[in-house]
Amino acid sequence: MKKREFLKKSSLFAASTAVIPAVTFSCKEKEKKTILKAKARIRTAHIGVGNMGAEDLRDISSHAKVDVVALCDVDSNKLKEAAEKHPNAKLYADYRKMLSEMADEIDAVIVSTPDHTHAPASLMAMNLDKPVYCQKPLTHHVSEARQMRKLAKEKNLVTQMGIQVHSFYDYKLATLLIQSGIIGKVHTVHAWSPKNWGYDGPAPEGSDPVPENLDWNLWLGTSAERPYKNDIYHPGNWRKLLDYGCGTLGDMGVHIFDTPYNALALDVPKTITNNCREPNGFGFPENNVVTYQFPGTKYTTDEFKWIWYDGTGAPENHEDLVLPNAVASAESSSEDSESMEDKIALDAKVAEEGKLPDQGAMFVGEKGRLLLPHFMQMPKKIVDGNYVDISAEIAAVEKANNMGAPIRDYASEGPKHYHQFIDACLGKDEVTAPFLYAARLTETILLGVIAGRFPNKTLHWNNETAQFDEEEANQYLDAPYREF
Repeated sequence: MKKREFLKKSSLFAASTAVIPAVTFSCKEKEKKTILKAKARIRTAHIGVGNMGAEDLRDISSHAKVDVVALCDVDSNKLKEAAEKHPNAKLYADYRKMLSEMADEIDAVIVSTPDHTHAPASLMAMNLDKPVYCQKPLTHHVSEARQMRKLAKEKNLVTQMGIQVHSFYDYKLATLLIQSGIIGKVHTVHAWSPKNWGYDGPAPEGSDPVPENLDWNLWLGTSAERPYKNDIYHPGNWRKLLDYGCGTLGDMGVHIFDTPYNALALDVPKTITNNCREPNGFGFPENNVVTYQFPGTKYTTDEFKWIWYDGTGAPENHEDLVLPNAVASAESSSEDSESMEDKIALDAKVAEEGKLPDQGAMFVGEKGRLLLPHFMQMPKKIVDGNYVDISAEIAAVEKANNMGAPIRDYASEGPKHYHQFIDACLGKDEVTAPFLYAARLTETILLGVIAGRFPNKTLHWNNETAQFDEEEANQYLDAPYREF
């Protein structure tokens, strides 16, 4: 079933709202949004409350102006755990039923499901004019990313993708340093994660009894029918599998791509090549080296290249990734002893005798390199094989942007991205990862995922038509929705 047909058949929508129209806001619609911003509190509904969903629920509900009114999960055990902390919330297994029955009692929707349900659930909520916070990657298919970006823009909705580190100090600092020209125009970015959200083995055979606590039909949702197998899909391994996740690139890649993508004001790429194993039709490759070529921006050279490495052993050896043998300690000269103690401690942690951080990104520019470890570690500049003191540049950026001292506590930093979304719903703040931005970042990530279906072949992407020049690749931009 096509996605628009899915929306049309849903009991949530009249036929007139199933196809996304070119919207002209009526006075009534404008009034509705004004009322939302004038609310004293925000009533939230949560789709997916296990694992990452439990963290999302915790941090959203920690906002003083939030009332959790509805919880939804296909796993009754996870739903029960969440309900114990929010006993006044109504409980559902099917998000469609929840949104239909509680449309007038919900102010914002949080989507924390496996990737394949992100778009179906978010689009339904958005069609009901609900602000949406959706976990990363924003969608499972490129077509869905385009659709969600279009709808968010037309309806002028408050939206935020769940890339929490986007709101962390070090990432904001690195963005401002790059845009200040600290290493000149950037011609290459290397980004890496040794995590392995791939699966090179065969597809499982046979089936196992579905656990009593799991509604397997609702877990599958719009994806193709498949028999249940223990320890393969729910709760944790779906990220490795083509039908449900987006591999390591769609998991850690979104976080690690985010700062360079934002700092360099990138759009979607022109070409994509993935060096990986041949496709097996079931799981993502366990090791990928994805090379993107992007159009130049004012922060990059005319020809700009991005290389992503994932899986055991990532990244591959490259001259751009060679580090100095010791850390320069010049940054400790600041008069602000408290913040500099943090910086000194981080320096010792980041660079251990030339060892790359476990995950991170390296910007390579005309005037040196900037290393950005992932995460909560200071960016470091390297010129001619040596670390360079950038304490003055950091101090200037911090002062100009009222950043204050860096905070190294995830417990206090983590909720900021969520609270920013709630404050934006209240009209008191602006989101920094709206779907207008997140959809482009997600599209870029997903193009690299698709390239894994065509090992070592360069795919050419047309931004205007949203199609590959290589016709055989276009079948993976979308997928039919199953009726369930």
